[in-house]
Amino acid sequence: MKSNDTLVQTLPIGGNVALRNLMLAVVGSLALWLSAKIQVPFYPVPMTMQTFVVLVIGMAFGWRLGGATILLYLAEGAVGLPVFAGTPERGIGLAYMMGPTGGYLVGFFFSAVIVGWLAERGWDRRVIPTLVAMVAGTAIIFAFGVLWLGAFIGWDQPVLDLGLVPFLPGAAFKIALAAAVLPAIWRLVDRNRRT
Repeated sequence: MKSNDTLVQTLPIGGNVALRNLMLAVVGSLALWLSAKIQVPFYPVPMTMQTFVVLVIGMAFGWRLGGATILLYLAEGAVGLPVFAGTPERGIGLAYMMGPTGGYLVGFFFSAVIVGWLAERGWDRRVIPTLVAMVAGTAIIFAFGVLWLGAFIGWDQPVLDLGLVPFLPGAAFKIALAAAVLPAIWRLVDRNRRT
């Protein structure tokens, strides 16, 4: 196993790599769709597991396939499929994407690419590096989201209170979960390869 292997590269899936990657991208976009629709009771606001799924896709798939998966998800939403949180109730398609939460969607792509790049360098194999990568990925999502939200509603509004602060406890939970799960999966992979 090379140091730049990703989790999906360790799967015993033979055959056509392009077909495998296409199937993984479709499955990943479906996971994002599902994660956007399920709200988990949490304090101070309910959370979805969507950012967790974005980060795990980036880490498990690597930067190229992870980024392509997020682009597929965004393309599904752009053509009008109700894949985003709050759709179709709050609109669909490009109109929704250009709304107040559009920056978070843009951040999904850059976050998946960055954490995928870090994963290809082994950052997903131990708890502390995974934790650092997940914090970085989450910060990217929030940075794009808050900057977009501020431009959308105006910086005279309480942008941080609307777009960042209520979501920090949920983000901390998802970061901790990912930092526990991904290295544990790698330990299982390593153990299975030795047997």
